[in-house]
Amino acid sequence: MSAWYMIMKHRKWSVQEQAHFLKRMGELLARGYPIAEAIESISLHLPSSRKAELYDCIIELKEGQSFHDVLNKLGFHKDLIGYVFFAEQHGSFAEALLEGSQLAFVKDKDVKKLITLLQYPLFLIGITAFLFVFVQKSLLPKFTSLFNSMSLEANFFTLVINSLDRYIPITIFSFITVLLLATIYYFLVFRKLSVLKQRAQLVRIPIVGRILKLLFTHYFSVQLSFLLSGGISVSEALLLFEKNHRQPFYSLLGREIKEKLITGEKLESILANFPFFEKEFPMIIKHGQENGKLEQELLFFSQHCITSMEERLGKSMKTIQPILYLIIGFLVVSMYLAILLPMFHLLDGI
Repeated sequence: MSAWYMIMKHRKWSVQEQAHFLKRMGELLARGYPIAEAIESISLHLPSSRKAELYDCIIELKEGQSFHDVLNKLGFHKDLIGYVFFAEQHGSFAEALLEGSQLAFVKDKDVKKLITLLQYPLFLIGITAFLFVFVQKSLLPKFTSLFNSMSLEANFFTLVINSLDRYIPITIFSFITVLLLATIYYFLVFRKLSVLKQRAQLVRIPIVGRILKLLFTHYFSVQLSFLLSGGISVSEALLLFEKNHRQPFYSLLGREIKEKLITGEKLESILANFPFFEKEFPMIIKHGQENGKLEQELLFFSQHCITSMEERLGKSMKTIQPILYLIIGFLVVSMYLAILLPMFHLLDGI
């Protein structure tokens, strides 16, 4: 019972809390604080429940556990744990923690922005759906009978409402069918694929796949950059990727690349065959190897990936909202005009 309570308590670390914690850790470590003292300093500004958790962390660190293991017990996101794992290998601890916290802040901000952007339109869609059902099932049949008895032809907007009444159930049924087939495919096929093939399929999803590709490229390039900056060779860096078993995708990726390098293939050629990386990535690798500044090229490109991701998300959000408002406005106008236009015809005939 107590173990379950501890698990539930650890899960209460939100993405914001995790990002703030790693950001403060990075700042304190950059000032020369040891890890234990940095944690103790941060805990002074946190609630008592957090202080108790962090006090346990300090004890575990003194017993010889690694910092990434401690964060894993706290329920931190695996990507953030990955940043810490690699930081422990290459030594640029403070920089890696700051980089990881920045990525967490970006992802959390974009998710909140998307939710905020969709809240009001989704509310309007709900109200519009209620009005549509009310008009279609209650008001419109009565007016249609009256207009038919007076030999008035159905106008364009009446035809639109009647068409929607026919096609919306078909659309909903089709959506449920596709969702059911996707669920079946996930459990029977997708889960049995290797993690590399899974990622290759995910990046084919429209819009979402493009964002995922940028995220995968950013994470791999920034970690490889940090490792190379710490004086580690590419082969040694890939071996560390392989040892990071908490991130199966990057672990298998590291092993796959390392095995192909042994056969004599060039790094840029190997990366060009992976569909989940940006197409410019192999060229960046080649250019960095030629000018002897591979770690700097990788770091710059990783920052470019984050900037591109934010720009694409911003454009998508700016496109989604006007389209939703346009659809809602058209439906509302159609419902009113489907009733009002024939009434105007009646008034003209009086």
